[in-house]
Amino acid sequence: MAEPTIQLDHGSGGRAMHELVGRLFAEAFANPYLNELNDSAVLELGGSRIALTTDSYVVDPVIFPGGDIGSLAVHGTVNDLAMRGARPLYLTAGFILEEGLSLALLERIVRSMGAAARAAGVLVVAGDTKVVPRGKADKLFINTAGVGLVPVGLNLGGQYARPGDTVLISGTMGDHGMAILCRREGLQLENEIQSDSAALHELVQEMLAACPEIHVLRDPTRGGVATTLNEIAQQSGVGIRLEEAWLPVREDVAGACELLGLDPLYVANEGKLLALLPAEQSERVLEVMRAHPRGRSACRIGEVVAADPGRVMLRTRIGGHRLIDMLRGEQLPRIC
Repeated sequence: MAEPTIQLDHGSGGRAMHELVGRLFAEAFANPYLNELNDSAVLELGGSRIALTTDSYVVDPVIFPGGDIGSLAVHGTVNDLAMRGARPLYLTAGFILEEGLSLALLERIVRSMGAAARAAGVLVVAGDTKVVPRGKADKLFINTAGVGLVPVGLNLGGQYARPGDTVLISGTMGDHGMAILCRREGLQLENEIQSDSAALHELVQEMLAACPEIHVLRDPTRGGVATTLNEIAQQSGVGIRLEEAWLPVREDVAGACELLGLDPLYVANEGKLLALLPAEQSERVLEVMRAHPRGRSACRIGEVVAADPGRVMLRTRIGGHRLIDMLRGEQLPRIC
């Protein structure tokens, strides 16, 4: 029997990746902070509450409509901090460069990363550079870490969803994933799909100012909205019900997904967030979100229920119901 090996779907954000993380990494490194399996860890340090996160970026192509690997690395790291309610402050950046990489391309990406950091109000305070032989990487990979401050008394996480919560999304699904795939595959559409890559911390701060009672914030990246909501349902031991008629998808993204046989629920986003909060606060928060440039298309997509804990169900437009599982397999490798 062949020895098991790592496959592309172990990096998809879906079921295979979660099984790998749970069976290997979470077990080997087990501690109360890691065991939460949130976007970042919140640590008590010297009387302050610090959010700490790390991420790696291997997107292909490294430049895509609406962004590049440098700006994406900043946005993704800032957003992981923001989903715990943190004010992002500092980043580190590690570069794995392939021999033969164009210096002009590297300069473009580094300058883009610097501009994204300045726009987000964060400082890149440390870094590292390594070069590997030609053919041992694909142009360049970037690893980041991020640090931010979390207000005293604020507790956000996937484990805090409660029956009766409303599920909100800040905008349309699948924009980033389809921008990457269309560029990668040379798919010609009437209008080029743009990635939604963006920093969300300012939107989050306005939402929390309006409603400190928000329970969960998550950015649905790899594995899309479907996989992220499954993670939350399992962390909190609740069920989640979605309404298909409420799911926001741009027409060009929906058309590209249909052409390629993909479900927008499973396609990555890099500038959207999910919020789970008490239903009585939802209209107020939606009003705040829609007043912000990053939340103009915000809407309600479902609710949290006590039934079917750990599962996500979708009510279809014709009134039927179907189970929405975690992503299985690898739809879109090298998406972030």
